[in-house]
Amino acid sequence: MAIKKNQIVRMNFEIRINDDILESNLDADPIEFTYGKGELLEGLEERIANMNEGETKEIKVPAFEAYGEYDKELTETLPIEDFEGIDLEIGMVLEAEGDDGEVYKATVTDVTKENVTVDYNHPLAGQDLDFTVVIQKIA
Repeated sequence: MAIKKNQIVRMNFEIRINDDILESNLDADPIEFTYGKGELLEGLEERIANMNEGETKEIKVPAFEAYGEYDKELTETLPIEDFEGIDLEIGMVLEAEGDDGEVYKATVTDVTKENVTVDYNHPLAGQDLDFTVVIQKIA
């Protein structure tokens, strides 16, 4: 039976970028989600639509359907004084609340004596994702 909207799906998966494993639960308990509720990446959810219980599939989700293309406009260089009291390191993820109350995350990409460069892109932006998906149960 193929997956239909609002069904509960139990699934094991592995996510890779260029053969590097980012996350895997292939040897662990499956995740459980309601299909069609936006609980998975949209690009992945669309590609498992016709899968059946017990089926395994290799799936590629292009960057624009995963976390989006990398946007170099989403970087900003700020005066280091704005980060007083923070022990900055490249790769560090900072959180700030915007004027609208939304929480924004930024990754520190460069630190000099005068400035700090931060990147607001998702860490996986611009990356095509390769999945191995195993549908365990559809209810």
